[in-house]
Amino acid sequence: MYFFLCHLSFSDLLFTVDIIPNMLYVIWKNGGSISFTACLTQFHIFGESTCTECLLLAVMSYDRYLAICRPLHYASIMNVRLQYKLVAWTWVLGFIMTLCVMIQMYNLQFCGSNIIDHYFCDFGPLLDHSCSDISLVRMQVNVFSCLLVVPPFFLIVGTYFYIFLTILKMSSTKGREKAFFTCSSHLAVVCAYYGSLSAVYLSSSKSRWFNANKFLSLLNTVGTPLFNPIIYSFRNVDIRAAIWKVFFAQKQKDVSTKEP
Repeated sequence: MYFFLCHLSFSDLLFTVDIIPNMLYVIWKNGGSISFTACLTQFHIFGESTCTECLLLAVMSYDRYLAICRPLHYASIMNVRLQYKLVAWTWVLGFIMTLCVMIQMYNLQFCGSNIIDHYFCDFGPLLDHSCSDISLVRMQVNVFSCLLVVPPFFLIVGTYFYIFLTILKMSSTKGREKAFFTCSSHLAVVCAYYGSLSAVYLSSSKSRWFNANKFLSLLNTVGTPLFNPIIYSFRNVDIRAAIWKVFFAQKQKDVSTKEP
C-alpha cells in the first residue's frame, strides 16, 4: 500500500508544481502571459498526472482487494516484481496517451484572441482558440477518456463489491472495523477525484456551467493533492501513531529541557 501511495504522492506533486506557481502569479498580477510551447508543456504534465492517477487508483483498489479478500495469497501475488510492473504501466500509458494528444494539438492552427479564460492551459479552453478541424483530436481524447475511466471504474466497483462482501462475512467486529478503515481512505479519494474529474470533462466548456467547471477544475488540481495526504494520514493507524510519537516525543523533550 505504501509503495503505491508514494507514486500517488509524486503524481500529486506534479499537479502542484505544474499548476500552482503559475496560478498564484496570475492571481497576484490579475493576469499573466505564457508562451505556446510552455502552455502545451503545462497541459502535457497535467494530462500525464491525470492519466497516471486514474490508473493508480484502480491499481490500489486491486491491492486492497488482495489484502482483504485473499490475505494468505497476498505476498505471493502482489510481489515486488508485480508492483513495479503495475506502476511502470500506469506511468507509461499515461505518458503515451498524453503525448498522442499533444502531437495532435501541436499541429493545430490557433487564431483570434490569445486570452485563455482559465487559470491554466486546459484542454477545452485551448481548443476554443483553434481555427483548425478539431474533430480528430476530440475523438482521440474521448477514446482515451473512455479507456481511462470505464475500465478502472468497473475494476474499482468490482473489487469493492467483493471487499464489502468479505467484510460482512467477518465474525470479528474489530476485524470488520480494521478492514473498513483500511479501504475508507482510498474510497474517499476515489469518490472525490473521479467525481470532480467527470463533472469537468463530461460537460461543455461553452455552457452556462463554465464558471462552475473552473471551480471543479480547481478542486481537482488543487484540492485533491491537498486533501490526499490529510485523508491518508488521519485515516491510517500507522501514520497516526507515527505522528503522535513524533509530537509526543518532542513535547517530552521540551519539558525535560525546561526542568532545572
